[in-house]
Amino acid sequence: MNAQPLADSPGAGSEGGAAGFDWTHVRAQFPALNREVRGKPLVYFDNANTSQKPQRVIDAVSGFYTHHNANISRAVHTLGAEATERFEATRTGLQRFLNSARREDVILTRGTTEAINLVAYSWALPRLVPGDEILVSTMEHHANIVPWQLVAARRDAKIRVLPITDRGEIDLEVLEKQLAGRPRLLAIAHVSNALGTINPIREICAMARAQGVPVLVDGSQAAPHLAIDVMRLGCDFYAITGHKMFGPTGTGALWARREWLESMPPFMGGGDMIRNVSFEGTTFADPPQRFEAGTPNIAGVIGLSAAIDLLDELPWDEIAQREEALGSHLREVLASVPGVRILGDSGASVPVVSFVFDDVHAHDLATLLDTHGVAVRSGHHCAHPLMQRFGVTATCRASLAFYNTHAEIELFRDALTRSLALLR
Repeated sequence: MNAQPLADSPGAGSEGGAAGFDWTHVRAQFPALNREVRGKPLVYFDNANTSQKPQRVIDAVSGFYTHHNANISRAVHTLGAEATERFEATRTGLQRFLNSARREDVILTRGTTEAINLVAYSWALPRLVPGDEILVSTMEHHANIVPWQLVAARRDAKIRVLPITDRGEIDLEVLEKQLAGRPRLLAIAHVSNALGTINPIREICAMARAQGVPVLVDGSQAAPHLAIDVMRLGCDFYAITGHKMFGPTGTGALWARREWLESMPPFMGGGDMIRNVSFEGTTFADPPQRFEAGTPNIAGVIGLSAAIDLLDELPWDEIAQREEALGSHLREVLASVPGVRILGDSGASVPVVSFVFDDVHAHDLATLLDTHGVAVRSGHHCAHPLMQRFGVTATCRASLAFYNTHAEIELFRDALTRSLALLR
């Protein structure tokens, strides 16, 4: 069932940016935002989990299966060549999106989780020795904790925890001391998926580089909100997820410095990552193909290219201004509700807010909000250590994208007030 697009109410904020940017037109490109849930206009505030998809992404996936369906890299016929060309165009788009010096430094993966596991098993595992440390922060998603635990256990290495402050920020003084201990690797999120905190990655990478410590950055939550420049950031590895940046699920990428890629053995073995196979031995292809075994999610990767095209069209300064206004409005609404506790209060953040009420369970609240058409996430958000740091087991999380509106935040306010009245 379709609903009328939610325009902003007077005084709630403008749909135009400083230069009159038309966000209403951008929102109209996302068909799922124009539906109803339980007879109410959908208010989709679960973007940190997965974003909605623009029509061009949907059309790209459908168009591949309708007109170009074939496997990549192995066929000389027309459909095979078309599929390969479109697939590789995504790598070129990602090179531009990440500002990689070389397109060959971009490995196509199923998402950030696979990208981090690739680094864990292909880069870290061969280098770890007993007593080595891998440094991870308290705010990490499980995907940037568990792979390191698995490889550390195989080498009798250790995971060392980088603490965060009560505001949900990295303690840089502690980090400096921990880096002096020369951990084998620092693994850190660019943006917290639960708090919205934007970590000062460029400064952190400079601190690590001064101690000779490589840095892996989980950019899964940053890619939808920030312009990414891996050359400027100074990291060694950067991982992103397609489905959080308006592309299909099962897509993503790892960028890595060339010197690391050339020294890394394959993560998985199979077709299309080899030069020659015999029973006497196998020689492997150069990166990135060395790390792209088997038939990939071709249609999804082609859809990701369409998502990158959309982001290329949007000015990042307008996105930043838009999301800062939305985030401020959301926090003001939450802060006005008696009994709320908001986790973290970073000076630099994207519009992702986790909140709790001591007398209301997060799942109960999220369930009632859904009856008003409001979609928020409830639970631990794959961040158990972070929840423990703040002394909670679960939160509600409202996470916005640039296509959300101030009018939706007002609907959220009303739904939250009504829901709490029933629960208390």
